[in-house]
Amino acid sequence: MPARHVILMTMAGICGFAVAVLAIVVGASKINHNTPAAQIGGPFRLVDDTGASVTEATLAGKPSAIYFGYTYCPEVCPTTLLDLSRWIKKLGPDADKLNYAFISIDPGRDTPSLMHTYLSSFDKHIRGFTGTPDQIARIAQEYRVYYKRIPTEDGGYVMDHTALIYLMGADGRFVSMIAYQENDASALAKLRNLLGTTAPSS
Repeated sequence: MPARHVILMTMAGICGFAVAVLAIVVGASKINHNTPAAQIGGPFRLVDDTGASVTEATLAGKPSAIYFGYTYCPEVCPTTLLDLSRWIKKLGPDADKLNYAFISIDPGRDTPSLMHTYLSSFDKHIRGFTGTPDQIARIAQEYRVYYKRIPTEDGGYVMDHTALIYLMGADGRFVSMIAYQENDASALAKLRNLLGTTAPSS
């Protein structure tokens, strides 16, 4: 059985949208380099799903698509990663010109090895990043990401969090974002714009 299916069968709760998403989207619609929304992004120090140290310098030189979520998320995160995997495939050779990062907002459970197993069910371009609670809090603050632990009746918990894909330029500056379940045409247009490419002729 695929690893993703095994993990999804053990999940509980609902991975919800944050109210804060609305404020970010509204701000992004008027974005320019002098607005607060343009300050999305910044320095970080984490580890990837192989245990290697990663920083903002790891992503430098290429545009990036960055998503914050967690492996125990039962719906929103796997749906988003499946969508991203499909878009990566549609980009063809241009897919290699982008970084793709899935950053955990649940460091207590999302170890590098668990993230590596989880991501094996999605496109191989997507790397998992995790870290200590303090490191995750720092990068979430840098990217204006909302997340909150929600206790469940069985003694466990789920995570409520912002459900957006952040599109960052090769210089680390915020460019745009892709909303949850945004249609393929719109999402691909944003990714190609990030790359400075146009849609392939049919």
